[in-house]
Amino acid sequence: MTRPARILLVFGTRPEAIKLFPLVHALKADPRFECVVCVSAQHRQMLDQVLEIAGIVPDHDLDVMQPDQTLDALTANLLTGLGKVMDAVKPDRVIVQGDTATAMAGALAAYYRKLPVDHVEAGLRSGNIHHPWPEEVNRKIIGAMASLHFAPTETAQAALLRENVDPARVHVTGNTVIDALHWVVAEIERQPELAAGLADLEARFAGKRIIGVTSHRRENFGEGMEQIAQAIREIAARPDVAVIFPVHLNPNVRKVMNERLSGLDNVALIEPLDYPHFARLISIAEIMLTDSGGVQEEAPALGKPVLVMRETTERPEGVAAGTARLVGTTASKIVTELSTLLDDNMAYESMARAHNPFGDGQSSRRIVELLASEIGQQA
Repeated sequence: MTRPARILLVFGTRPEAIKLFPLVHALKADPRFECVVCVSAQHRQMLDQVLEIAGIVPDHDLDVMQPDQTLDALTANLLTGLGKVMDAVKPDRVIVQGDTATAMAGALAAYYRKLPVDHVEAGLRSGNIHHPWPEEVNRKIIGAMASLHFAPTETAQAALLRENVDPARVHVTGNTVIDALHWVVAEIERQPELAAGLADLEARFAGKRIIGVTSHRRENFGEGMEQIAQAIREIAARPDVAVIFPVHLNPNVRKVMNERLSGLDNVALIEPLDYPHFARLISIAEIMLTDSGGVQEEAPALGKPVLVMRETTERPEGVAAGTARLVGTTASKIVTELSTLLDDNMAYESMARAHNPFGDGQSSRRIVELLASEIGQQA
């Protein structure tokens, strides 16, 4: 191929943007590639924050989100919209990341056009198609079509091999989220004002042990959210503890948390944080309490234990390594596990010092070289 290879990166949510911006940077810096970015805006506001921080201006923006949109309507809009972009761009390859509806529809649209689709963060499996829902099935669908599988860990690689994926197509690269975290921490050191918005809370909670919380999983809507809120109420009654909780925009989360936690002295319910401020929250927190996937990877990179409010995780490496622990969504269990980490220094240190299995900050560089090798072999 005499001209640069045209690579179309498709993403739409904040986590995807965080995990792909280091790869966008790497591809744009490499003369062997022409990098085209298409966003679906499956998350609008939170996506835009990451794009701005990372200095990325999308070439195509579908802006697909509508209030109370069903998953099937979203998927249909994504599939047709992304198909039109691919017809216009005529990429040589398409890259998707993770487990979203955007990633699944992007892979399917590429497959319909017989375009190679490469999967960043391939091979994550919980073994339960309903947890996480619908992400587990989205990943399996992408895996059935992917040309190159960029697995973050050997565990993810093994999961793909069990599904009879050609071993020559699976490459362990580490997770690009660690690339992103290293980049943003360096940026904050260079420009402290990027994460100065938490200064008032840091002053308010000086001397307290901060627990950072995120919660947004669909499978936790309803009773799960009620139990999570109850656990936060109970743990925040401790005089030595403060909770900082950037509350997801989804009304299924906001309604419960505002009703159960508003007005508590030791709980700060705040708006969703941009990426530098979220990195700062992890830095100042003693423990991260989450149902998110990404936090299970990010927090250990900064030496922070993660308690995962889910019954299963598609990131079992963290549990095996000791950086994360599954605690479910029963209030009493969450409180017990938090209390153990707060009161037992040996238990805390064993998690805080455990080796992070998710990467070394060089994943994007590895992916670029693997793409170059693949394209060179095809030329």
